[in-house]
Amino acid sequence: MIIQTEGLILTEQPIKEKDKLITILTRKEGLIRCFVKGSKNLSSKYCASTQAMTFSRLSLYSGKSSYNINDAEAIELFIGLRNDLEKFSLGQYFCEVAINMIPDSAESDEFLSLILNSLYLLSNDKKPNLQIKAVFELRFLSLAGYMPDLVGCKCCGQYSSDIMYFIPDEGKIICSDCFDGTKKAEMLSPGVLTAMRTAVFADPKKIFAFSLSESSLRDLADISEKYMLRHCDRELRALAFYKSLAI
Repeated sequence: MIIQTEGLILTEQPIKEKDKLITILTRKEGLIRCFVKGSKNLSSKYCASTQAMTFSRLSLYSGKSSYNINDAEAIELFIGLRNDLEKFSLGQYFCEVAINMIPDSAESDEFLSLILNSLYLLSNDKKPNLQIKAVFELRFLSLAGYMPDLVGCKCCGQYSSDIMYFIPDEGKIICSDCFDGTKKAEMLSPGVLTAMRTAVFADPKKIFAFSLSESSLRDLADISEKYMLRHCDRELRALAFYKSLAI
């Protein structure tokens, strides 16, 4: 059976001397794995279109335990990522999160759109790296079933105050009047809380549409990362490598 689809190549793993196994995030088939024969030859027509962090138009046929490439054509190579190690490692982190947290064969249109938009902004310097990372984390977790409750204080329902707190273990906010200090929480300025609400609740085309000071952006990035690590129970090697470069 031949499948015609578009997908983002998340990872590539060498098989023998000339072949490789790739993991692809597609819109309808979700995560699938596919063998690419002869792809490591520079003369292979699939060399560029099946490399990691490439969005490609694909023709696949079913094998015994995985798919095989019938044809592939690159749509977007995200060249800007390949000339910047920090951006490249951040893009790898996005792909690693997808592999770890998206169920195999789950319909993944919203996940794919989020990752493609994040890679595009990253590749083209459209937003600060930390902003892209934070929005990706919060929106991805929301799509994965871990949407934080940012509507109002979990105790009294208050929508906003000069200081609010976010409780990563619960994914909820609490106002300064109700916070008693017994739970581990992150302090939120009004700007950071507004940014979090935008990332979680806004239309997909508007989730990156906010600006923060450098210090507030660092706060946002720290909070979103802690929330991601709270729900991803595996070691994220790409994240560790990215953070070693960003120091």
